[in-house]
Amino acid sequence: MHLGAFFFTPGSHSAGWRHPEAVPETDMSFAHYVAMAQAAERGKLDCIFFQDTAAVNGSAALHGGSPWRPTAARQVFPEPATLIAALAPVTSRIGLVATATTTYGDPYTLARRFGTVDHLSGGRAGWNLVTSQIEDEAGNFGFDRHPDHAERYERAEEFFDVATGLWDSFDEGAFPRDKQTGQFLDPARGHILNHAGKHFRVRGPLNLPRCPQGRPVIAQAGSSGPGRQLASRVADMIFTAQSDLAEAQAFYRDVKARAAAHGRDPAHVKIMPGLLIVTGPTEEAAQAHYRSLEALVDDETAVNLLSRLCGDLDIRQFPLDGPLPDLPPSNAARARQEHLVAKARRENLTVRQVARYLGASLGHHLLVGAPPKVADVMEEWLRAGACDGFMLLFPYYPKPLEDIVEHIVPELQRRGLFRTDYAGTTLRDHLGIPVPPSRYAT
Repeated sequence: MHLGAFFFTPGSHSAGWRHPEAVPETDMSFAHYVAMAQAAERGKLDCIFFQDTAAVNGSAALHGGSPWRPTAARQVFPEPATLIAALAPVTSRIGLVATATTTYGDPYTLARRFGTVDHLSGGRAGWNLVTSQIEDEAGNFGFDRHPDHAERYERAEEFFDVATGLWDSFDEGAFPRDKQTGQFLDPARGHILNHAGKHFRVRGPLNLPRCPQGRPVIAQAGSSGPGRQLASRVADMIFTAQSDLAEAQAFYRDVKARAAAHGRDPAHVKIMPGLLIVTGPTEEAAQAHYRSLEALVDDETAVNLLSRLCGDLDIRQFPLDGPLPDLPPSNAARARQEHLVAKARRENLTVRQVARYLGASLGHHLLVGAPPKVADVMEEWLRAGACDGFMLLFPYYPKPLEDIVEHIVPELQRRGLFRTDYAGTTLRDHLGIPVPPSRYAT
């Protein structure tokens, strides 16, 4: 079983930061980031994983003169590639994954940034390749709104091809740094990309040696049709959202089959659905813990969070205890919208219940229980072919992370489902994914 820790500070639960045990300053306290990264490493987790949003949620409304309605409690987003670079020297084994959008920015800058982190960390860097979701980002890059969903994914495909081409700029041994001969670079081992496509013109080469991992591990979090197609072609690790076992099994089969169709080994594509765990020493304590979190949620905040996934429909106009209406296609997180609608229809949920589910878990699988019960569900999903592991979410920080490391991980280890120590030093080692050959290799 593979396990990652999703660091969505100050909490993946919309009101978790208000819990008495919570430390809301974890969103910008480097001392807390260090302690949490080291806790995850003590638990032998594969990686820590940082999401990113290049905007303040809900601020797009100000462009049209509408009142500002923040759509989430989280409004502070330290730049994650900078953060994983800072965490590299205070950790030694755990993988360090940061999100960077392909909708804005350029491949050369990104390839240089993540290549540098891979070198600094000794081969532990990962890039979560995403297309931008929230429309708030568009205004920060000179646009009134995002490009359409299909165009964003078309750009992402080309962005990946350029970045990976740049990471192949130099073969192994291209920099002999020979003091006796005076040869610093062997030009015969270098390659000029000369990419000219619809979205990018990039000459290259990248001014870095080849990465310790060949290239950073590629994560991807899209689950729509275009998202699955992109993930199955390029991703080593897929962070997805399913809360139903049959739904997860269908996604797993589909993406693995798509990967095989691309000529890839499906075993080298690790599928890790999000899982938010609320636990306690006993079942009663776990349920009480969950109730204490839900008591902090207000419906207005939850509905505002849901509104981001409702396209042009104002969900606030509908009765809270009525059924979720049909939603127009979203130009934001389309797969997450489809997941919520399917769950609402399957479980006959009201608008209030859908909003609270989203607010409690960001739309991921929510599991409440004592460690044996939690481990039972995780084992069931793994053995049923629904996942290769989980990306763990936390309602707040740091105690729920510490509880997982101290109680859930040992339970999984006792069952022989999770490592008791790292077998290698790189993120690819942890995931069991080989170094990709250079495109120039004979």
